Amino acid sequence: MTDIEIARNTKLDNITDIAKKIGLEDDDLELYGKYKAKISNKVLEKRKDKKDGKLVLVTAISPTPLGEGKTTVSIAIADGLRKIGKNSILALREPSLGPVFGIKGGATGGGKVQVAPMEDINLHFTGDIHAMTAANNLLSSMIDNHIYFGNELGFKKVVWKRCMDLNDRQLRKAETGLSGEKKIVPREDGFDITVASEIMAIVCLSKDLKDLKERLGNIVVGYNNEDKPIFARDLKANGAMAVLLKDAIKPNLVQTLEHTPAIIHGGPFANIAHGCNSVIATKMAMKLSDYVITEAGFGADLGAEKFLDIKCRKAELRPDAVVIVATIKALKYHGGVEKDKIQEENLEGLEKGIDNLYRHVDNLKNKFGLNVIVAINRYTQDTEKEINWLESKLTEKNIPVSVVEGWAKGGDGATDIAEKLTSLVEEKSDFKFMYDDNDSIKEKILKVATKIYGAKDVEYSEEAKENIKMIEDLGYGNLPVCIAKTQYSFSDDPKNLECNNDYNIHIRDVELKAGAGFIVVLAGKIMTMPGLPKVPAAESIDIDENGNIVGIF
Repeated sequence: MTDIEIARNTKLDNITDIAKKIGLEDDDLELYGKYKAKISNKVLEKRKDKKDGKLVLVTAISPTPLGEGKTTVSIAIADGLRKIGKNSILALREPSLGPVFGIKGGATGGGKVQVAPMEDINLHFTGDIHAMTAANNLLSSMIDNHIYFGNELGFKKVVWKRCMDLNDRQLRKAETGLSGEKKIVPREDGFDITVASEIMAIVCLSKDLKDLKERLGNIVVGYNNEDKPIFARDLKANGAMAVLLKDAIKPNLVQTLEHTPAIIHGGPFANIAHGCNSVIATKMAMKLSDYVITEAGFGADLGAEKFLDIKCRKAELRPDAVVIVATIKALKYHGGVEKDKIQEENLEGLEKGIDNLYRHVDNLKNKFGLNVIVAINRYTQDTEKEINWLESKLTEKNIPVSVVEGWAKGGDGATDIAEKLTSLVEEKSDFKFMYDDNDSIKEKILKVATKIYGAKDVEYSEEAKENIKMIEDLGYGNLPVCIAKTQYSFSDDPKNLECNNDYNIHIRDVELKAGAGFIVVLAGKIMTMPGLPKVPAAESIDIDENGNIVGIF
């Protein structure tokens, strides 16, 4: 039975009943049918004096192209905690249409551990990402309209891009204003995918509507003839943008197939954005439960590093424990096993690939100073010999480990890790950031590159050097860095899977995101608008005569 069939054959509870489990009342909700609701941000204010629940971050080793099941494991753990009598909530990101119609598919879990309604969440959901797209492109249209009517602000260079929430490599660069109308000014433009846009980051990092409006106003949209920044507030655009985002800033409540409450809000990618759900959703979940399970995208070198160095720094959060998801297939993948042989038993490949897992464990445990446990996300093709080998290797190094079988068994397949986490979150930790606010931009990049990625050094293009100097001269050098790089390797080369040789990180450009409150650092050949694969998932997605969607996985 496919994931979509499992989800469709599971009877869901009315969302008002799910809300009651975590103490929410009817006045706290805005209903989107029977199974989805927006949660009023007033809930945070009403519960400001309530003790926070424990925060558990789920991350992973460096993934294969199809991912390693962080969302699946996150859901399984939340369900497993409920199975052992604990009050748990999920706090996850919203899926992007890019992967849904691209290569990775949906982002609602799999098998018996899913968030539902699965089709809705993977598609338009409550319209949050569409609202972000509209707000982003409203700003673009106001920039070009201002230039058309005389350019009073003196735009010399526009740095704000348009966006859409689909993979379309053809739009990475585009010439606009080619209609030939009188006074229209043609210029080079481009598109980012919405989940990599600054609007997404702003919504996810804002603490309330007032903060949202201020951040929107702080967006740098271009530079004038004196190389001074021009802000969105100079165009008087931030008020209208906030109107478009007034509902998108409210977290969404849904449920797992086992009726565990799930707050899903925000969806930045972790390879080209900061990779975490919204601050509002995380903090709200911590006021509504005793255990919050959240995730950060891709491997721990990306999502977890940004969760810790950006989100935790800005929102004054700290995780009580970190789960690192590992799979047998990913260890083989990073051990050099060929793709067509990755399902065959191969301890030699595991031996070579386990260094990837060890490095992620070392980064989180010894460099960030956090409590860590490895979750082996078991696949049906994994053999007992392979699972036992990996467990024994981790046990030898005193690394806590648990085999999670949520996909096949639901919450029952995650009670062992749930029990272990209830103890692990009570242990003391010594959490620290990778760099200080007052480090220079290059110092911040170097510390992440050498400490987390294991690089020897960092190399910069001339454009990157110029932009770093400009950003520091403008007074923004104290912002954290959000490094955009491939998710498949610790290096910036997606083909360098084993990372056994010395390597440098190559920085081609650096961009100021003053509204979001961080600096984007583009490493290697990473693109902020992905492309579709040769055979996109969209080719298999359809709807039958009864209105049933097929092909989303």
